[in-house]
Amino acid sequence: MSEAGPSPIVPGSQAPHSRPVLWLISLVAVTLSLFQLYSAGIEPLGLFYQRSIHLALIMMLAFLMFPVFGPRHRRGLVGGAIDLVFFAGAVITGGYLVLYLDEIINRAGFWSRTDIVIGCIATVTVLEASRRAVGLGMTIIGILAILYAFAGPRGELPWLGQFLPGILEHRGYNLDRLVGQLYLGQEGIFGLPMGVAATYIFIFVLFGAFLEITGAGKFFIDLAYAATGRQRGGPAKAAVIASAGMGSISGSAIANVVTTGAFTIPLMKRLGYKPHQAGGIEAAASTGGQIMPPLMGAGAFLIAEYTRMPYLDVVKVSILPAIMYFSTVYLFVHIIALKQGMQGMTRSELPQMRDVMGAGWHFLLPLAVLVWLLVMNMSPMRVGYYAILTMLAVAAARFAVWFLFIAPREGQRVTGETLREAVKSGLVKLVGGLELGARNAVAVSMACAVAGIIVGVVGLTGLGLKFSAMMMAFSGGNLLLALVMVLLASLVLGMGLPVTASYIVLIVLVGPALTAEFGVPLLIAHLVVFWYSQDSNVTPPIALAGFAGAAIAGAKPMDTGFQAWKFAKGLYLIPLFMVFNPEIIMGGPLPLLVWSALTAFLALGAFAAALEGYLFTRMSAPVRLVLLPAIVAVFYPSLVAEVVGAAVMALALVGNWLASRREVVAAG
Repeated sequence: MSEAGPSPIVPGSQAPHSRPVLWLISLVAVTLSLFQLYSAGIEPLGLFYQRSIHLALIMMLAFLMFPVFGPRHRRGLVGGAIDLVFFAGAVITGGYLVLYLDEIINRAGFWSRTDIVIGCIATVTVLEASRRAVGLGMTIIGILAILYAFAGPRGELPWLGQFLPGILEHRGYNLDRLVGQLYLGQEGIFGLPMGVAATYIFIFVLFGAFLEITGAGKFFIDLAYAATGRQRGGPAKAAVIASAGMGSISGSAIANVVTTGAFTIPLMKRLGYKPHQAGGIEAAASTGGQIMPPLMGAGAFLIAEYTRMPYLDVVKVSILPAIMYFSTVYLFVHIIALKQGMQGMTRSELPQMRDVMGAGWHFLLPLAVLVWLLVMNMSPMRVGYYAILTMLAVAAARFAVWFLFIAPREGQRVTGETLREAVKSGLVKLVGGLELGARNAVAVSMACAVAGIIVGVVGLTGLGLKFSAMMMAFSGGNLLLALVMVLLASLVLGMGLPVTASYIVLIVLVGPALTAEFGVPLLIAHLVVFWYSQDSNVTPPIALAGFAGAAIAGAKPMDTGFQAWKFAKGLYLIPLFMVFNPEIIMGGPLPLLVWSALTAFLALGAFAAALEGYLFTRMSAPVRLVLLPAIVAVFYPSLVAEVVGAAVMALALVGNWLASRREVVAAG
């Protein structure tokens, strides 16, 4: 192995490390990957054991990879001492729970002084590791959440509660109660976000690393180029379509990101998309898989159960909104390809499909195994484990065939020495893949750890329930405002809950108000809440699907989260269109259905163009400003307003096309 080992993809990890630190990074990274493989496929561990060991190893790796004074500065004596202290804090964070878990559970709620001290060390260590690996923004949000928990008459900082608006006031919590929530319970640092990171996000990041190490990544890149290389943004468009199918089956936007994203994100980066754009596109597309019939994750079954409607009816009415969503993401991909000047390649520049398949068809086997096991409803973590084993088996078999049969025919002698060198090279690649996977997972795991702090405070203070009640009260009978409030409430509640759980909680809280007070049809109310429950996957600061995409893309989690939020705008607009144009769900005269569908597609296309400032060519600021009220008019329940809005949008888009034709003529 070279002195530096495999190059990490995680941003900011290019620090000038000494040789002992490099070896220690390799040791911790390989240990982490082997631990994850063991727990994924051989011996599943309990919740706290899995998450605490994972977090301890991740933080140890973070403090080794990211020096305290930044990546461009050597540690020095002071920096090394600080890093050593935090490294010890990482060991203590995980080690204490592993060693004393039974005793901690037995005294649940009656924490010892040692429990509280270790919990404080763990919280500070997590925040510092996040600052280094993710950035200062996420750490500040975590600190603000802690200060909010302390603000109140019974809290550690009672004076701070005076500055909170009345509806956000709470009793306040002391240090013991908060630490118990954040470190010693299941709703804080070791809550759902960390559970997601410690199970299938890591295992599929590791799968992506082995794709890169074994050469399978190059095969899929060549395959995508052969199939879509002549189109603008071809691989990104393929990612959108693939995610539509895979996401409906997988039942998880994050699982969708880490399965399809392992193939599609590297393709997009090679084509010219920036890393955070590639991760954001995949996150937005994968989130759409949850609203794509026939399965819609598990949503279709839940909606059918709650509304007492036949499952097939729920699926049928969900097809058009899902197509609208994916059309919007697809258009964003196309516009970015145009803006950045991505050109389709000529046939002579592209690999031939026959040659690509002949050289690497066997790399399709891990993908086939992956899809088959997902369809068989196996745990995504176990699916990733078997996908990695299949990948390694395929790589070994491929090399054995070449070494034993092809090399001798090409005049290369097969001796004991060459065999030893081949085995040594294979082991070096194996270790390199284990190390690379662990390095690439650091940022996303630390982002999820801080997300756990936020979720813990939300649960402790009752902020989620307050938001739900507050949003409905503040709407004052205005339906549009009520829907915005529901969206905000879904974001807060969805921070720590899976989509299905978030949907269930939210529909219980706001569903009756939407149907009884605002007259929204029952099925539409459920669809709106279900769509909005997806937003925590793509909405910072808790964009879990965006964080998973960032881990694969090697981008900053928050940057990727904001990109996913932009590309997933259909997630917010289409439910509004359902409410104000109920015929697209509830049915109606055919001309009205056709008109509503056409205006919806036109409005979504105009919105994407106005947001990006580009469609066929660059769009001037006045035109973009004119498009906004025209888009709003299409949502307004008045035929005259809809016609005027549609006409304005059509004129603006046709004018943009004519401008692009004039530019082509002027350019000769």
